[in-house]
Amino acid sequence: MAFDFKKEFKEFYMPKNKPEIVTVPKANYIAVRGKGDPNEEGGEYKKAVGVLYAVAYTLKMSYKSDYKIEGFFQYVVPPLEGFWWQDGIDGCDYSTKAEFNWISVIRLPDFVTKKDFDWAVETASAKKKMDCSGAEFLTVDEGLCVQIMHHGPFDDEPATVAIMDKFLEENGYRNDFSGGRLHHEIYMSDARKVALEKWKTVIRHPICKL
Repeated sequence: MAFDFKKEFKEFYMPKNKPEIVTVPKANYIAVRGKGDPNEEGGEYKKAVGVLYAVAYTLKMSYKSDYKIEGFFQYVVPPLEGFWWQDGIDGCDYSTKAEFNWISVIRLPDFVTKKDFDWAVETASAKKKMDCSGAEFLTVDEGLCVQIMHHGPFDDEPATVAIMDKFLEENGYRNDFSGGRLHHEIYMSDARKVALEKWKTVIRHPICKL
């Protein structure tokens, strides 16, 4: 059976509907950076997601090619994730989506090296006839965080974030949006197949002790 990050690391992908504190280990990602409204039809964000999946599936199916990755085992491509911020504020203001900065990412298995990643970018670009050169091999060490499972539309996230903030205040923590520590979302639902009110999104914020 293929290795599934969602099942093997449930504490990071399937949090409860109430805030919980976790220490997230360092992980490697395929990443594409951009700016602007993610809902823009044919916009920068949609193109970035296409690049991510092209590279991700090239790596996943590499065992069927002449290129062999050392330590490879079959796995399920992890869910799409995103790091979000806006200049001059902590967290996110959902009313001004055009001002979003984002790093859209898909997690990589630990056995994928930078060399393997570079091969996948070049191969995906050639096979898919698309420019994947904007993809980068990104290592993120999130450390101490608070997270929760948000249900429903993205525009309703502020109410869930308010619950997280109240939890931090009551338990002697505060948000720590500093040094590249960002608002993080993990998209557990396929928006094309799941009704809006049933969408599940992990919201994760970096924190520190007061």
